[in-house]
Amino acid sequence: MNSFTALADPTRRQIVEMLAERPLAAGEIARRFTMSAPAISQHLKVLREARLVRAEVAAQQRIYELDPAGIDEVVKWIAKVRKFWGTKLDALETEIKREKRRRE
Repeated sequence: MNSFTALADPTRRQIVEMLAERPLAAGEIARRFTMSAPAISQHLKVLREARLVRAEVAAQQRIYELDPAGIDEVVKWIAKVRKFWGTKLDALETEIKREKRRRE
């Protein structure tokens, strides 16, 4: 699954934000939501498949944390798009200033 498709869901975005603070056990994540634990497990599965989170088994728990490789892919894509729009917005700003000076 595509990272952005996975992040389109607000529950999954919230899980990613929680894991940005620190690793959490699946049960801990589930307790922070009103939906069922199996529903949260499905969200975690989608995030794992999108390579946004990874799980480590510790005794009888699964500890989830962000997957740096998957997050880096998202960051690189955003940087690429930002660079494109940055130059376009700079050009627009120049044209607006030029038009404003022309009218004065």
